[in-house]
Amino acid sequence: MSTLTYAVRDSKTMLRRNLIHMLRYPIALMLVGIPVILLLLFVYVFGGTLGAGLGGVSGGRAEYANYVLPGILLITVACAAQGTAISVAMDMTEGIIARFRTMAIFRPSVLTGHVLSSMIQTMLGLAVVIGVGLLVGFRPTANAIEWVAATGVLAMITLAVIWLSVACGLVTKSVETASNLPMPLILLPFLGSGFVPTDSMPAAVRLFADYQPFTPVMETLRGLLLGTAIGNNAILAVAWCVVITLASYLWAKKLYNRDPSR
Repeated sequence: MSTLTYAVRDSKTMLRRNLIHMLRYPIALMLVGIPVILLLLFVYVFGGTLGAGLGGVSGGRAEYANYVLPGILLITVACAAQGTAISVAMDMTEGIIARFRTMAIFRPSVLTGHVLSSMIQTMLGLAVVIGVGLLVGFRPTANAIEWVAATGVLAMITLAVIWLSVACGLVTKSVETASNLPMPLILLPFLGSGFVPTDSMPAAVRLFADYQPFTPVMETLRGLLLGTAIGNNAILAVAWCVVITLASYLWAKKLYNRDPSR
């Protein structure tokens, strides 16, 4: 059996294991529940005022539903990171990883299983959030190609954040710590262009908001789905995703291959 066949076989086994865990444990409720609640809150409670301030033609809640959905989608991705970190930390602290180390399996397949199952779960969660967005007034203007491009952008940022969350789960010593470590990611859409334009922010906050990773991703999604100007945000979004994915993968690999006795 070739190394590639060996790797694919064991990765499929670990993926199946994690998908079964996904069905047994209600982490998906957190993944979808928090973003949906925030979407309803901002559209129906704050949308009338915040939407009128956007300066669009229609104004109000309809305008704001279009504006806020990309930020809610990034919060969905951030919630997935928390669930992934918890899942990895549970494996590390409950001894199953030590058992896997003694078995004749392709070692990286354990992490690959976590990443692939989290990708599937997150993309399904994103589809649910978009569906709810359509119900509350989100009206995209994207054609089929733009929808495919937007899906690709969401997949890239999801992969980047999931690898980061895998590293967070590996570096922590307890499940409780792992659940808290990715939580700052949920704040990034608030400290970016997720809920209000960055030009309305104080200079210091705007500087951070304009150059943090989630802002170019959200602006790219708005451009693809709603026809707004993208500028260089697409390049920045891809660059951020590549850097975060590569750095997080190397960090996770180093943590996973370290001496378990240390």
